[in-house]
Amino acid sequence: MNPASDRIERKVLLKAKRSQVWRAIAHAEEFGKWFGVALEGKRFVAGEWTQGQITYPGYEHLLWNVLVERVEPERLFSFRWHPYAVEPDFDYSQEPTTLVKFELEDMDNGTLLKVSESGFDHVPQHRRLKAFRMDSRGWDEQMSNIEQFLLAKAHEHQGV
Repeated sequence: MNPASDRIERKVLLKAKRSQVWRAIAHAEEFGKWFGVALEGKRFVAGEWTQGQITYPGYEHLLWNVLVERVEPERLFSFRWHPYAVEPDFDYSQEPTTLVKFELEDMDNGTLLKVSESGFDHVPQHRRLKAFRMDSRGWDEQMSNIEQFLLAKAHEHQGV
């Protein structure tokens, strides 16, 4: 197993309280707003699947489908999914999943969010590299999305 090809890691310092970051990650409706999935009325419950229509332009025909693994309030949220599962007519259910983890840590001027996705070495070889590249790029974008989402929330509360 090659850690460089098996795992994607991102970190972002968010200028928000840990409780606000946690809400943006672990409450399905909030998560969907910045992540690009319609999750109105949904909840993240450990051991259960959560599904929603993707709202990200160009991918609206796809269903987002994750198995929630752990929900440890204000510390860790994780789920399993099939990385870059974008072919609507392909059945990915027999493929191994990757594990996505969101970890929170207090910092002097905000909350450090660490995101990791691991398990790419088990993805079928014919789509492993593409899944890794696309998810890597996707996490760059999602770190920016959650940052913008929390900034907008802060402005809302200040009446700006």
